[in-house]
Amino acid sequence: MEAGSSGFSAMAPPVFDGENYQTWAVRMRAYLEGYDFWEAVEQDYEDAPLLDNPTINQINYYKERTTRKAKAKSCLYVVVSPTIFSRIMACESAKYIWDFLKAEYQGDEKIRSMKGLNLITEFERLQMKESETIKEYSDKLISIANQARVLGTNLSDNRLV
Repeated sequence: MEAGSSGFSAMAPPVFDGENYQTWAVRMRAYLEGYDFWEAVEQDYEDAPLLDNPTINQINYYKERTTRKAKAKSCLYVVVSPTIFSRIMACESAKYIWDFLKAEYQGDEKIRSMKGLNLITEFERLQMKESETIKEYSDKLISIANQARVLGTNLSDNRLV
């Protein structure tokens, strides 16, 4: 899909440097979905080879699916720092790259729950400064709550209010 063919303007993909994986993953998934590449990352489908004497529709469908997989892989190569790229450059598919980054940088369940607990503690201890506006303070609270939610920690809207 060409950027702009459906009113979707070109935007720079989020670059991952090894920090804030959860935030990057949410942004990157939205980016890939916007360009219709997410299916290639999520499912890692296999394309059956074309049969003898394929129709034009079969050729176009095959080409579209293989191109989408290549573009998804290319996208993931472009959005990582050179250090991370050297670790993923041998990955065969976009799904394998995504799964590798997730395993490497998201951490296991114990690490995610500890990060979530740290965010809840930060949330509970946060106090509004005299120099702060209500909007600035609420933005901090919402940011912490969203980071906790991405990690799988349940921070209800009632608690946020």
